[in-house]
Amino acid sequence: MEDHMIGRGRVALLTALLIAGLTAPALAQKPVKIGVLTPLSPPGDAAAGQFIARGAKMGAEDVNARGGVLGGRKIELVIEDDAGTPEKGAAGFRKLASQDQAVAVVGQFHSSVMTAVQALAEQFKVPVFSTQASARQVTEKHLEYTFRTHVIDPDRCQMWTRWVKERGFKRAALITENTDYGVGLVDETKKAFASLYPGAELKTIIFDRQVVDLTPQLLEIKNWKPDILLNGGIGTPMYLIMKQAYDVGLHPTVPMLISYDAPTRPEYWKTLGEKGTWASFIVYYHPTMKLTTRGEAFRKKYMAEFKEDPVYGALNAYAQVLLLADALNAAKSDNSEQLVKALLANKFEGWNGTISFTRGEGPYWQQWTPPMLVTQYTKPEMAFSEVKIVYPSELKTGEWMAAPKR
Repeated sequence: MEDHMIGRGRVALLTALLIAGLTAPALAQKPVKIGVLTPLSPPGDAAAGQFIARGAKMGAEDVNARGGVLGGRKIELVIEDDAGTPEKGAAGFRKLASQDQAVAVVGQFHSSVMTAVQALAEQFKVPVFSTQASARQVTEKHLEYTFRTHVIDPDRCQMWTRWVKERGFKRAALITENTDYGVGLVDETKKAFASLYPGAELKTIIFDRQVVDLTPQLLEIKNWKPDILLNGGIGTPMYLIMKQAYDVGLHPTVPMLISYDAPTRPEYWKTLGEKGTWASFIVYYHPTMKLTTRGEAFRKKYMAEFKEDPVYGALNAYAQVLLLADALNAAKSDNSEQLVKALLANKFEGWNGTISFTRGEGPYWQQWTPPMLVTQYTKPEMAFSEVKIVYPSELKTGEWMAAPKR
């Protein structure tokens, strides 16, 4: 009887060891999922989303090539299209958090979508990262699971107000869309003009983002005789403003400053042709910038694969995926609460500097900000690598130029 009991014990022990031996590698190989929630179709800025997804994929590839995270687990991306609408964004986030079990979500571009998914991030306890959503309220709410590695609109609007003042433009017209981003631009620019340039005049027009003709609004601006036109459109509306401002004789006679870096993308010249010449635009990355080791490696790989300089959205999404991989390893866990603690407690190598998340005042909460530069196209089909930085003065590589009279 005793021998029989010993035999049964040995079998049980061997069975347990066998199960453990089979289970441990299986657990080690279970991927860690990161969601990419970004606009891949209209009315969202689909081109922006495509570059963000591209950068995130390259980030996952590099993490996996170096051995993955948490002792050999691979990063698996789950990509969802938010179409630039709060409704689709919320549905996409719910899927990523509940069905796909993503440990974090990157890729947010439109502020109106980002603000819609933040409550869900708190509910599901899944960190969400703004890759290019810049509205003040994104981080001003001081939410535990919201992080951003992009500029905020108060800084953007103060920056372009200083540039307008430096150029001596006394009458500025801002035309923008009825989104969180566009309405925020109006509010923040009014504040910036009041505090930084009180002697100047500011005219603002807000249009529906679905509009297909802005001729009446642009003629109204033309008749007002501005010295500078601030283009606050995103995606298709930005291009519509460019085309129709040219058609009504407003631009380039009146200089234009575009609020973000869409002109750096390859489709800019394909969409606008000569109508895109003489535009000034805000960027966060320039090919002459000194990058970190991580940033330089990405730029080299990107140029080798795509034969062009990287777009900022791709660069930032790439860095966010690598940052999350570093944070997972620091946390020694894929538990979201432990991940948030690791994000707050550590410093991470970004694409152009060291990233850390502090809980500052106002919108400077769990926020890291890249540089902002004003650049300008001065000839048709100009490569982005050829553009000069015209502002701020300490980073200038060339002078801003007024367009010749048409």
